[in-house]
Amino acid sequence: MFNFLPTTKEEVNLKGWEELDVIIITGDAYVDHPSFGASVIGRFLEYHGFKVGILPQPDWRNKEEFKKLGKPRLFFGITAGNVDSMVANYTPNKNRRKEDAYTEGGVVGRRPDRATIVYSNVVHELYPDIPIILGGLEASLRRFSHYDFWEDRIRHSVLLDSRAKIIVYGMGEKQTLQIAKMLSQGKSWYEIYQIPGILYSLSEKEFLEFFKNKDYIMLPSFEEISEDKEKYWEFQRLLIEGIKSRKILVQRDGKRYLIQNPTPNYTSKDLDLVYALPFQRLPHPSYKEKIPAFETVKTSIVSHRGCFGSCTFCSLNIHQGWQLISRSEESILREVYNLTKHKEFRGTISDVGGPTANMYKLKCKIHGMPGSCPTRDCLYPDICEYLEIDHSAQLKLLRKLKEIPKVKHVFIASGIRYDIALRDEEYVKEIIKNRYIGGHLSVAPEHIKSHVLEIMKKPKLEVYERFISVFNKYKKIFNKEIYVIPYFISAHPGATLKDAWDLAMYVKGLGHYLEQIQDYTPLPLTPASCAFYTELHPERKEKIYVAKSYEERRLQRALVQFKDRKNQEFLIKSRKKLPFNLENLFKK
Repeated sequence: MFNFLPTTKEEVNLKGWEELDVIIITGDAYVDHPSFGASVIGRFLEYHGFKVGILPQPDWRNKEEFKKLGKPRLFFGITAGNVDSMVANYTPNKNRRKEDAYTEGGVVGRRPDRATIVYSNVVHELYPDIPIILGGLEASLRRFSHYDFWEDRIRHSVLLDSRAKIIVYGMGEKQTLQIAKMLSQGKSWYEIYQIPGILYSLSEKEFLEFFKNKDYIMLPSFEEISEDKEKYWEFQRLLIEGIKSRKILVQRDGKRYLIQNPTPNYTSKDLDLVYALPFQRLPHPSYKEKIPAFETVKTSIVSHRGCFGSCTFCSLNIHQGWQLISRSEESILREVYNLTKHKEFRGTISDVGGPTANMYKLKCKIHGMPGSCPTRDCLYPDICEYLEIDHSAQLKLLRKLKEIPKVKHVFIASGIRYDIALRDEEYVKEIIKNRYIGGHLSVAPEHIKSHVLEIMKKPKLEVYERFISVFNKYKKIFNKEIYVIPYFISAHPGATLKDAWDLAMYVKGLGHYLEQIQDYTPLPLTPASCAFYTELHPERKEKIYVAKSYEERRLQRALVQFKDRKNQEFLIKSRKKLPFNLENLFKK
């Protein structure tokens, strides 16, 4: 029996279906794995009785490809894929990438720029009577008016540019299911617009009529933030506070009003159901070459969603929010037991984690109390007193996973928050002693300068160095050949050339070359993106330094990765612009 979601009419017939209820169009190759969003939504709808097909990476220049599955009964679901299409297609310095990890063979060019809009335009032309529902990271991060780094201007919400009916923001299983059910029941759009976790638009007349007595936060309009950078700063502040306080958010754009409903509540049971769905954990059989993104996650396990952190450069809070939801131990054990029977399994669980591995089962004592945290961060400037730090559940889970027959190794490769780990030294001891680290442990200090770390909302350097001291102590005690690999960001808002020089000298002092240097990319709707655009501190209207030119951004990266021959050549050519003695950097 054919066990994938159908991608052609022949495959629809194999399922015994005459028509599809929902067709999902995605900018990624079709991999039936819980790490791929289109597959998760498709399987979730299928579990609840809907007939779902997937059109992966259709050629937008050939409209016939959009007709492969015919016309859905309910709606088209459109996503750019697991990443924003502009991030997928361009480097942080706006050069075309040479590989697309979510495409067969890593081939570039199969995902259009601004894929959500491009796919929607084709569908509108071919099927003008079928509603379009947007989802995925690109739609989430572009749901309101936003600063777009690639065009260096404020763009309209992707909802308006695509002429879609609704954006499902966040992970989206519950919202998408409710939309499908209500459309099947013949409910009106005004009834559907009450679903939590969606964004939609109304005309001015409709808005004034339906929002007479409703409580909401009015964000600065598209016109205001396009003309005034201080208004954009206010927009960003209100957006974050509104998401945290779970208020209805409204923004006017011309004669339309964008309305965002608060996020739905997810529970452990909800996640347990999602990860129990019958994923094949393989690419669609039509692919002959490997899909790089799948290779990195094929034996990984997601233990939780969400993040207590508020890193200003990260899109996670805008997409998933600050609420942390962990799966039950039983659910994870069952998934791994089933995975051991998979033909791709070789004895290693490559990762058990989420956005941050050691947040599994951590809890906030006051989460859910009205108005408790709209202006407070869980981890910055220090760990909140209401956050309960207890790693015993994760350690117990890891031990039980190792006891499953055929499991030889269990790793936490998704990285940990070292400030949280320091609150529980026994945790650091256990992950080293029991070798839950596969050669190296990923942590992200991001920078070394206090004023840059403050803008990032990351712990101070001394916290990272304290963790390294504890890590090295237990590494020595248990005689383990494992290492910490730190991640750093170059040219982040607030970082000057002098800061990049100091970071380079610090990296040199570590004694080994680092590849984990990331050029800062201003992701839509993130606080750091606002800082990049406005040149204002994310927390206060205070002018900050921002490296915006290609040359300076490259210089900051080249300084930190000075051992690379091409970077050395570039630095030497730019010597006159650098107020440093490069010999101090190059000499051994």
